[in-house]
Amino acid sequence: MEPRNVLSAASRTLSSSSLKERLSKLSVTPLRPVAALQANIDFVPAKVPRKRRLQTLAVSIWALLMPITTFIFLILCSFPQLWPFIAVYLVWIFWIDKSPEQGGRISPWFRSSRFWRYFAEYYPASLIKEYDLPPDRPYVFGYHPHGIIGMGAMATFATEATGFSTAFPGIIPHLLTLSSNFTTPIYRDIILALGICSVSKQSCSNILKKGNGMAITIVVGGAAESLSARPGTANLTLRKRLGFIKVAIQHGAALVPVFSFGENDIYQQMPNQQGTTVYKIQKKFQSIFGFTLPLFHGRGMLNYNLGLMPYRKRIVSVIGRPIQCEKCDHPTLEEITRVQKEYIEELVRIWDTYKDSFARARKSELSIID
Repeated sequence: MEPRNVLSAASRTLSSSSLKERLSKLSVTPLRPVAALQANIDFVPAKVPRKRRLQTLAVSIWALLMPITTFIFLILCSFPQLWPFIAVYLVWIFWIDKSPEQGGRISPWFRSSRFWRYFAEYYPASLIKEYDLPPDRPYVFGYHPHGIIGMGAMATFATEATGFSTAFPGIIPHLLTLSSNFTTPIYRDIILALGICSVSKQSCSNILKKGNGMAITIVVGGAAESLSARPGTANLTLRKRLGFIKVAIQHGAALVPVFSFGENDIYQQMPNQQGTTVYKIQKKFQSIFGFTLPLFHGRGMLNYNLGLMPYRKRIVSVIGRPIQCEKCDHPTLEEITRVQKEYIEELVRIWDTYKDSFARARKSELSIID
């Protein structure tokens, strides 16, 4: 009996010492992830100039505008007294109003609002004019690169924040986007006031047929190019994109290449190389819905490195030399290819001219990937 008591006492001593060690580890271990998270997040300081806060607010409102307007519309639907008006509005949206296909309802006052200047100053976004564009013909602007969302295209062609109308008096720009964006109540009316229209073939034709000075801006690379948008790169999906060139030729419009330095730098994207499961899922999503969802991240409103807001990276949109297209209702593939070659050469010239000024941190040179 006595040895058993000795062993039990020894085991109790060992257990108590090991228990102390384990408790000490437990007291430290749970704090490590929190401490690491706090160490990795670069929080915004408490004292930030009011102007910078307003810039951040403007960008966050635009980034969340679709869910915000959807929420507002659902709130309005909760009031039975408004149902007759809502019913009329929905009928107007889906069966009567053809503005997205007819040139929108552009509002110069709304485009010039101080809100959009805060939006552009956030990055900041600006434009460089290389040539005069006389309002004696229609224009087709090809915007590159697409980036994740195309914030530079928004600032330059859908607002007056970068001074487009001052630089090109008499030119009325219409930034084009997917037709599905015009099915969201309230949101559609806001983008229509900015002159944003559908990117459909009929919409392009309707706008350009209105005559001299009318202009459309097409973000050429589309969803496919957004999947390769990464900081320091300039990979353009362009070789098989002939539709916008054909439209320009059919309407005798001047084709204007635009390269936006910094567009790919405002977001980080998760790895999705061709052949990976992520890439296949994104391409499948694109084939079904007509657009894709890049897995990206940026900063937050209260920190600099965690969230879905774009980083503050300078965006400079260089508007290059216009390429006049001879009007032809049925251009041949040879003619379209000839104009495309001249167009690509002008894009390369813009890149080579400004890359050392606005793309110093580039990881690669301009590349036409498809």
